Amino acid sequence: MIEAISGWELDVDRGPNWLFVKVRSPKEAIQDASRLAERVWVLLQEHFADRLILELDEIGFLSSSFLGQLVLLHKRVANRGGLMRLCGLSPQAQEVLRCCRLDERFSYYPNREEAVMGSYRPRQPR
Repeated sequence: MIEAISGWELDVDRGPNWLFVKVRSPKEAIQDASRLAERVWVLLQEHFADRLILELDEIGFLSSSFLGQLVLLHKRVANRGGLMRLCGLSPQAQEVLRCCRLDERFSYYPNREEAVMGSYRPRQPR
C-alpha cells in the first residue's frame, strides 16, 4: 500500500510483529517533513502495531525537519513501549546522525532483515 503526504510517499508493508514503512522523498526541492511523524503514527495505530522499521534507503539527505520528525516519532513509539528501527541509511545520513548525537537514540541497520533481527549495529567508524 502506498500512502502520500506532502509529496512524501510511504510504502507500507506488514510483517510478523512489525510494520515496515519505506519512505520516499518528494521530487520538489523543498522537503517539508512537518506531518511525516503524524502520518506514520496513524499508520501504526491503524495496523495495531507497536514495532516500526523505517526504510530510508531512498532518502539521501536528512534535513533538520526530517530529523525532528524522526525524534518526535521515536518518542511516541517509545512512550507506548514500542520499538522503532531505521534501515538503509546512506553513509552521509549515518554521519548526520553521529554529528547530531542521535546515533545513540536510533537503532539503524543496513537492511530490513538485519533490522528485524537486531543483530547489526556499527558503533565506530571503520
